[in-house]
Amino acid sequence: MTLPTQLVLRVLLEDPSQERYGLEISSAAGLASGTIHPILARLENVGWLESRWEEVDPKTEGRPRRRYYRLSPDGVALAGAALARTSATALGRLRPGLAGGAS
Repeated sequence: MTLPTQLVLRVLLEDPSQERYGLEISSAAGLASGTIHPILARLENVGWLESRWEEVDPKTEGRPRRRYYRLSPDGVALAGAALARTSATALGRLRPGLAGGAS
């Protein structure tokens, strides 16, 4: 599992019931949006994530619709297990605020 994927999962595991949109995940993980969107698509394709488009009028909001993501029930367990196998020490050196799921 790549470091960027680990960072995305750690952000999503901070509060698995909370939906987050791409830019929010990107900022929290410290990754470019072009990096996280392929990760989110892969995780959704394997069933770890669920997503939905928000129901707003882009003209009224003055911005594009957001796609919200959250871990599926299986994804919470699988992500937790996968991250438990990674080295928290190595991750802590690279992104101290995200080591161990703390922000």
